[in-house]
Amino acid sequence: MNLPNIITLSRIPLMFVIVGLMYWDHLGAASAAFWLFILCAIGDWLDGYLARKRNMVSTFGKLMDALTDKIMVVGIVIALVNKQEIPVAFALITMCREFLVTGMRMVAASKGVIVAADGGGKTKTVTQLIALGFLLGAPMAGRDWAHLFPALNLTQFVEYVAKTGLVIFIIGTFLAVWSGWRYVVRYKDVVFTDADK
Repeated sequence: MNLPNIITLSRIPLMFVIVGLMYWDHLGAASAAFWLFILCAIGDWLDGYLARKRNMVSTFGKLMDALTDKIMVVGIVIALVNKQEIPVAFALITMCREFLVTGMRMVAASKGVIVAADGGGKTKTVTQLIALGFLLGAPMAGRDWAHLFPALNLTQFVEYVAKTGLVIFIIGTFLAVWSGWRYVVRYKDVVFTDADK
């Protein structure tokens, strides 16, 4: 258990804190949720950077980095669906893709093959993180900023931020399907062939 892996695993409990703050109707909660999410997004980059720089790259780190990304994204997406900020259809597509790829990774790992995130998967994750950042930023502006700056009418700005986040999330959903298909095509021989054949 090294520093990069600790940073990786920390995103799981922080996801619960972020979701809890999303439902806490208290001044500052929305801002705390947003900045904790930004911290997790930075951690997603930092763990890989430290692992490479300190020569701590491991099989565990490769698998858990991708898995904790999925846990965090899926957890926040479920909360946003419940708050009616993301259409359930796009959330279901995203979740199906994540479970499918995770299942493929598990099967491949059982055969000694590590399926690390490729360029398409990383682009998908970055797009999703940006979308969630906008969707978490909207209530921060609508509640906390509106309280701090009561003279400003932020209604249109908040709607713009929320709609931008939704559009980016939809783009991320299409990228999820595309990158998921790439994984299937690339590793189908490993995943769908019995080891004893």
